[in-house]
Amino acid sequence: MTKPTDHQMPELDFNTPALKRHRKLRALKDKAAGMGIAIGGSSVILAVLLICFYLLYEVAPLFSGASIDPKASYSLPAQSEGESLYLTTEEQSEIGMRVASNGSIVFFSIADGSVIDTVENARAQAVTSFAVESDTSRLLAFGYADGKVVIKKHGYRISYPDGTRLITPFVEYPYGEEAIDVANFSIEKLAVRDSEDGLTIAASGATQSAILQVTKDVNFITEEVELTEQREPLPFIADIKSLLISGNQRSLYVATHSGDFSEFDLRDFDNISLKDSASLVAENAELVSMNYLVGQTSVMVADSSGRVSQWFNVRDDETNEEKLHFIRDVQQPNALVDVAMEQRRKGFATLDDNGVVAIYNATSTRKVIDEQLSDETARLISFSPRANGLLLEDSKGMHFYYVDNEHPEVSWSSLWGQVWYESYPEPTYTWQSSAANNDFEPKYSLMPLAFGTLKAAFYAMLMAVPLAICGAIYTAYFMAPALRRKIKPVIELMEALPTVILGFLAGLFFAPFLEENLAATFSILVVLPVGILLFAYLWSRLPTKLRWLVPEGWQPLVLIPVIIFLAWFCLAMSPVIELNFFGGNIRGWITHDLGITFDQRNALVVGFAMGFAVIPTIFSITEDAIFSVPKALTQGSLALGATYWQTMTRVVLPTASPGIFSAVMIGMGRAVGETMIVLMATGNTPIMDFNIFEGMRTLAANLAVEVPESEVGSSHYRILFLAAFVLFIFTFIVNTIAETVRQHLRKKYGSL
Repeated sequence: MTKPTDHQMPELDFNTPALKRHRKLRALKDKAAGMGIAIGGSSVILAVLLICFYLLYEVAPLFSGASIDPKASYSLPAQSEGESLYLTTEEQSEIGMRVASNGSIVFFSIADGSVIDTVENARAQAVTSFAVESDTSRLLAFGYADGKVVIKKHGYRISYPDGTRLITPFVEYPYGEEAIDVANFSIEKLAVRDSEDGLTIAASGATQSAILQVTKDVNFITEEVELTEQREPLPFIADIKSLLISGNQRSLYVATHSGDFSEFDLRDFDNISLKDSASLVAENAELVSMNYLVGQTSVMVADSSGRVSQWFNVRDDETNEEKLHFIRDVQQPNALVDVAMEQRRKGFATLDDNGVVAIYNATSTRKVIDEQLSDETARLISFSPRANGLLLEDSKGMHFYYVDNEHPEVSWSSLWGQVWYESYPEPTYTWQSSAANNDFEPKYSLMPLAFGTLKAAFYAMLMAVPLAICGAIYTAYFMAPALRRKIKPVIELMEALPTVILGFLAGLFFAPFLEENLAATFSILVVLPVGILLFAYLWSRLPTKLRWLVPEGWQPLVLIPVIIFLAWFCLAMSPVIELNFFGGNIRGWITHDLGITFDQRNALVVGFAMGFAVIPTIFSITEDAIFSVPKALTQGSLALGATYWQTMTRVVLPTASPGIFSAVMIGMGRAVGETMIVLMATGNTPIMDFNIFEGMRTLAANLAVEVPESEVGSSHYRILFLAAFVLFIFTFIVNTIAETVRQHLRKKYGSL
């Protein structure tokens, strides 16, 4: 063989201008592509970080403390009228009001303490007792030595002369200026409770106690209000410190200086009896005050040990009677002097004998501030109606402070722990962010929402994972290539179906259908697998010539009529099964015989609907992972004598396990974040019950429902952002675990 000559192998020139331009252009494209990928990846990371930081920015104020800033200090307005029995302000915190010890009502400017108006005590007698129904009602009661009581109510008119707001205080007499005859003794302690139906006044003296009930009736002819009075004596209790009438006027609470408590039943007014008794204060302590929290459900008891305890009625299982029950307490290190209640929230402030003011929330038991504002001469404190101002009286005069306390009801325990809410029989996890009245106690537990999210995802994955993975295994490994090219796009096309359509169909069609055909549904879950296995067994026993009529890998098509027939058979037999085994009503049997609550829109509906939505994602990724296993591995396994099934279980699945695990995690992430299906296919009830026949409320659905209705900047608004942050963190954790496990599996089986 001769060596090629030079003219047979011409020398190539790689430095021609055209090739140089081509290399430069290719290098420029490579550099641009690299920069684009780097910028795109960095932008995604930056966007995720910005979302995280924005959520934290909205959530952070929930856990910040309160602040108190001094705004004005001056000598006691109308000091000649005596020390104050009661302090309050009007809505705008521009005018303050104090009830002096001589019975006068003094209105003064919050800014400088100048007296605006003074309403003198109209009676010649000195005031011997004083009571406030509540800060919100503004109803005041004055008791006298002759056993009579005068009811007054302070109010404020707002006008705009010359375009400037002018607030004019006034005092009115809802039951007339004449004193009401309550008792025949000097009144030392007094309590009052008013409503649309009537007025109740309880009075106690040195040796006697009495109660008056005034019933209001409207004359249908004249439309005038007619009052009917009824007086009854009360069992006398010595050394009374405080009287309190319940909000529904059915009970009278009497507490002594030593903290002994008695509850009298007022429902049978002609025969008032002792209903319950207890001790309210700590050992060796004395009662300081007993007041209602806003809403007139919780009684807040303060004692000289620095303890403030919360009590409200809880139904006793043995007697089926409601009794005042201790719920929770907070503790200050020093003896308390006064306690002030917020007028619109479940908060209160304490004043101790060192002049230290602490602000708490009763629901969360969170102390938001603890600051010394005065000295040991401090006597009284009072919140403004919006709880953004605080009045304090001491020996130096009157002091007004601006209070910044936006989110006292939020704490770790109120978000994630069990809380004993008002009128509840026991501590619970509850989400209820709104109600019809202003006295509502917000319930912001995120546990039911997190539980509902996991519950919905669990039932969806329970349906989707077996079907999707088994279907992907058969499609990628056993199915004929021609059939696979048709089946896979059809299943992937399911993912394009909007979830709002799935939710709509699940809520309005599938849920009622499932309720009417429960017997068929559960029989299908048994009959369908058994029927398919039985058909497969019979198919394997058919003559070979018949089986060869169906090409290899096309056998699933033969199952379609079998599945349709089995489903039809179960639906047809549903009434027969229900009649013979469940008394004709399977839902009633589940509810009454098993004691399981049944809701039409429940977790079973969500499992089917959301599983249908998740199946395409898991199927597609799993099928690609299995199909991408190198053919050399499967062919080598088969060549060594392994069966197709052994090759699948011992070679293909371990090799594809990283992709399969990623598919499951991605499907779970979608199930956790799904909104419209769970929003439309469940009752959206935030309950913690794993019952498959009850609904749930998920974090995502809760955000979709309540974010548009929440007040911007409110606690509710920020807690919804916290829920979004929890969902964000949950997704991040799931993805991190998925990637960690995937890398581990990839290293373990990468050598195959």
